[in-house]
Amino acid sequence: MAFEAQYYGPVFSALLNKRRLNGLDGDTENVAALDSLKSLTVERAFDGKTIIDPEMADACVSGAWLYHNFLNQSHTISQSIHSATGSFWHGIMHRREPDFSNSKHWFRKVGEHAVFDAIREAACETAAVGGSDSAFLRDQAAWDPYAFVDLVEACLGGQSDADGICREIQQREFELLFDYSYRKSVE
Repeated sequence: MAFEAQYYGPVFSALLNKRRLNGLDGDTENVAALDSLKSLTVERAFDGKTIIDPEMADACVSGAWLYHNFLNQSHTISQSIHSATGSFWHGIMHRREPDFSNSKHWFRKVGEHAVFDAIREAACETAAVGGSDSAFLRDQAAWDPYAFVDLVEACLGGQSDADGICREIQQREFELLFDYSYRKSVE
């Protein structure tokens, strides 16, 4: 499934319509999006929709901040979402800080998540063109967020050349989790 930003309404579409292969670390904040992010509220983003799960709507807002590399703002929101999905966003944010042990802590709180199978499939497809550092991604029977954290750490530490593969997987992870969060917000 392709990520179609316009599906999420005009506010999110404007923030998510450009595919960003963010760095595995915190990367540079996208200051061009800052004014739009500062005016981002659940009410504005979901205008005309009936929100059935406010925490999932908050997760979408947290994700939008994270997408543009504003880790502190994303963190403030995600740490107040007391669900597996909130912990998932929180774990991604800490992985990108990079604070790998804290990321794993939050992934332990996630447990098994509904998007893990789709992330595993995306990782398998992406890693099919990669080198030996990403072999486990091609062969895994279930998504292992801890092994992914370890691979990201190896990339940032110069022990792996799988940076491009990890960035692609990170992008798909974002798209799948955002879509899940949005659908749970309004369905």
